[in-house]
Amino acid sequence: MNERVKQAIAAAAGDTPVRLSAMGGGCIGDVYRVDLAGGGSVVAKVGDADAGLDIEGYMLAYLAAHSRLPVPDVLHAAPDLLVMSLIDTSGGLNTAAQEHAAELLADLHGVTAENHGLERATLIGGLHQPNPWTASWRDFFRDQRILYMAGLARDAGRLPGRVYDRVETLAARLDRWIDEPAAPSLMHGDMWTGNVLCAQGRIAGFVDPAVYYGDAEIELAFSTLFGTFGDPFFRRYHELRPLAPGFFEQRRDLYNLYPLLVHVRLFGGSYLGSVERTLSRFGC
Repeated sequence: MNERVKQAIAAAAGDTPVRLSAMGGGCIGDVYRVDLAGGGSVVAKVGDADAGLDIEGYMLAYLAAHSRLPVPDVLHAAPDLLVMSLIDTSGGLNTAAQEHAAELLADLHGVTAENHGLERATLIGGLHQPNPWTASWRDFFRDQRILYMAGLARDAGRLPGRVYDRVETLAARLDRWIDEPAAPSLMHGDMWTGNVLCAQGRIAGFVDPAVYYGDAEIELAFSTLFGTFGDPFFRRYHELRPLAPGFFEQRRDLYNLYPLLVHVRLFGGSYLGSVERTLSRFGC
């Protein structure tokens, strides 16, 4: 870490950094715990000049301003440096923590907007995520999520043209499976285990968001893709915001096509097979 970055951290924290310890995570930057001379600590994420860490800072600040979701305080946000408050953690997503997560996300999803999207584009996994305000959820999910991300993956050489054509076929048939939600919900947008911080059976905070307004079911679906939440979460969430019939049977897999396409664009490999299996399941 160069001296300019250390000085920026010191200015943001209001104290002198004395020790840096690498932390896990950080798809678009290196993450450090920064211990300060006065005894406190902050978290610094450091990236290249085009890392977009200012956008991550914007998204955390947006969640803090528009919801009660626990997120770190943003102390400094520039394209190459994000400084945040440290959230102490202990333990994992046990039953109590999952139930608490359900309460927090049900509350978050109760924050609504008139249209789907957001006031600006955001990021997911370091990839551009367009969010033009759109009245129809089906149109938004079709154009700004699956077709957009499939196009990125195709252009990067990770998604064969024949598979992209199958995605287009499915996109033209979304009205068979998706209805318009009652209202667009505010979402964290990148709901997997690495972004959920726990402490003693409670949720301490959520990090690395990919914020926008849309159908909350896409967030719930993503939470199952890598086994983040299970029965304790969904039982409690359903008590607070009942799920419409067909979510687990159909819409979950359909909505998970978006994060799968994100992973195809980023990593390729076995994720392509998962995309093809989803397309086959929906007859495409």
